Amino acid sequence: MSVLSFAAINKKLSLSRRLFLGSSLAAAALPAVARAEETPPTGTLHARQLPARSLPVPETVSEGLQDVIAAPYPPGWNALPEDAATWKDLAAKSAAGAAPAIAAIREHFGLTVEQTNMAGVPVFVITPHEIAPENRERLLVHIHGGGYVLFPGEAGAGEGMLMAGYGRCKVVSIDYRMAPDYPYPAALDDVMAVWGVLLAAYDPRKMAIFGTSAGGALTLCAIHRAKAEGVPLPGAIAPGSPVADLTWAGDTIMANAFVDNALVSRRSWANAAGALYAGSHDPRNPMISPIFGDFSGFPPAILTSGTRDLLLSDTVRTHRKLRKAGITAALQVLEGQSHAQYLSPFLPETEEAFGEITQFFNNHLA
Repeated sequence: MSVLSFAAINKKLSLSRRLFLGSSLAAAALPAVARAEETPPTGTLHARQLPARSLPVPETVSEGLQDVIAAPYPPGWNALPEDAATWKDLAAKSAAGAAPAIAAIREHFGLTVEQTNMAGVPVFVITPHEIAPENRERLLVHIHGGGYVLFPGEAGAGEGMLMAGYGRCKVVSIDYRMAPDYPYPAALDDVMAVWGVLLAAYDPRKMAIFGTSAGGALTLCAIHRAKAEGVPLPGAIAPGSPVADLTWAGDTIMANAFVDNALVSRRSWANAAGALYAGSHDPRNPMISPIFGDFSGFPPAILTSGTRDLLLSDTVRTHRKLRKAGITAALQVLEGQSHAQYLSPFLPETEEAFGEITQFFNNHLA
């Protein structure tokens, strides 16, 4: 089925797409608390007052992406769960909301998806109908997003399916343990356990690790930990819009507040989810907020974000730290996109973003 023939499907998948991005609670039946402005953090010495304005949808993107950019804020974006049961309910609703998009991606690309376990960790092995000749001995390892709390089970594997489809490469997507039951370091422990299993079967130079949002952060944290433990590193990584700093200190946290129609602002559920994941640990711990770590010795990296992304600064700062450490690092910033919107299925911009990642992997994997 062609991309154009999915136009009607895209409209039907509007809700599930926003859930699939790993950055909204659109299906959550929680009351939204209206906020007209974002106040600077306590202790800010200088602040610029901006006039109120209307922000048009850019005509420099595809019609399908214009619909995504024009969408309202997700209902419940700043309604913060008060207990573990409510967080778990949100996780269940995120999985249900993502299901239509997951099914459509699998069908569109003709993917085979097998659920299994590695070192006791649930994973999804995703195999495209046709693997590209250069990828026959390669494997891509996917870590899903969702603020360390959302998209359990197959719901978290959508980005891995997109990568398998566009990149024509076998992918293993990790269904790691999540908060509130399993805060840090459970997710990272699971990622490292799966990585250890895969190292016994594959040449690390022929493997890459990738993921978006929390998955992007865990990708970076996995490299920090592998370095610390003397574990072989992958040949390349692709952290997308990583939650690299759980102190929420980057410039675009304020500059893109209420411009991003996915995360919306630092007052969102995602901030609370990050705190839930970190628990009693220092959020500046590099294994939690990877921006605070040493990036020397990292594998080549390609980072992806958007001009309206609340976490654009996290992505840019990570890219600069990699470059300052002498690491080969590419940065693609996509027009008009809020947090993780390059995961919107079947849009031209999505194909372009994954095409860049695929080419980067082709250039750097053995």
